[in-house]
Amino acid sequence: MNLLDLLEDAGAQQSLGAIASKLNLGASETRSMVDAVAPALMRSLQKQATSPDGLAALAGALQSGGHQKYVERPDVVDSDDAINDGNRILGHLFGSKDVSRNVAANAAEQTGIDPSMIKKALPLLAGLAMGAL
Repeated sequence: MNLLDLLEDAGAQQSLGAIASKLNLGASETRSMVDAVAPALMRSLQKQATSPDGLAALAGALQSGGHQKYVERPDVVDSDDAINDGNRILGHLFGSKDVSRNVAANAAEQTGIDPSMIKKALPLLAGLAMGAL
C-alpha cells in the first residue's frame, strides 16, 4: 500500500486539503508531492519496524502520540504543535535534517514544486502518516 492510499483509507482527505491550502497547492500538486515523498517516509517506517528497538519506539509512538488527531481534525494538521510533532517524527525516521532536505530536494525535482514548500509539508505529512497508521 502506498502512502496516499493509506491516508485516503484513513479518511485524511480533508487533512490533506488543509495542508494543500496552507501551502497554496492544488489537489494534483498535493498528490504529486505526497507520491514523491512517500517512498522515503515509507522506507524509513519499514526500517524502524525491522529492528526491535525501532519497532518498540514506533509502537510506543503510535500508542501514545495522539497522531490520529491529524486525521480526525483537519483544523489542527497545520498547527505549531503539529509542525513540532512532525519534525520530531522526521528526526526519528530520518535521523538528520540533511536527509529531510534531500527528500525535499528530490521531491522538488520530481514534481516541480518549490523545495521550500515541500520542506514545510514534510512534518505535516509525517504526522498525518503516523495518524493514519
